Amino acid sequence: MNREGAPTRPPRSMTGGASSTLLYARPGIIVTVDRFTVASTSYRISDLTHLRTTRGPHDRIAVRAVVVTAAMIGGVGLLLGFTGGLQRLTAGAYLILGTVFLLPAALALVGDRWRPPAYELWGWYRGAELLLFTTDDERQFGQVTRAVRRAREMHRYGGWVDPVASTDPWRPSR
Repeated sequence: MNREGAPTRPPRSMTGGASSTLLYARPGIIVTVDRFTVASTSYRISDLTHLRTTRGPHDRIAVRAVVVTAAMIGGVGLLLGFTGGLQRLTAGAYLILGTVFLLPAALALVGDRWRPPAYELWGWYRGAELLLFTTDDERQFGQVTRAVRRAREMHRYGGWVDPVASTDPWRPSR
């Protein structure tokens, strides 16, 4: 045991004793040739099909801010139009109104930069479509997705043999 009380032994294999090739391992996420484990949920690689990646929904607060701002600006525009106030405005006021009408678009851009949509890995598992993995970290998402797809390929082709390392390189005869 180390000083924090955690065991110093390596973890047991997840396949019941048989060694499995580890493709990705971070806290809470393990991808081997046989299994994909996220937190306490584990999936057999052979049962995963139709993998696809998407982006999650936009942040609800940013969407609400855009909708409320657009509604208020539209209301002010209608009010000015019906009261005849648009005819009395100066050129500077029209420029300010035009700038204010761009506010919802600016809010949408800032909201997407501030809280971008999450990256999601979806797939079919035993006849049901499931959200397998989601994260805000693009780099981690790419690594996990590549590891799961690599595990699918390794499982599909019956094991991993590096084609370049398994054959002698071709050399021209001179």
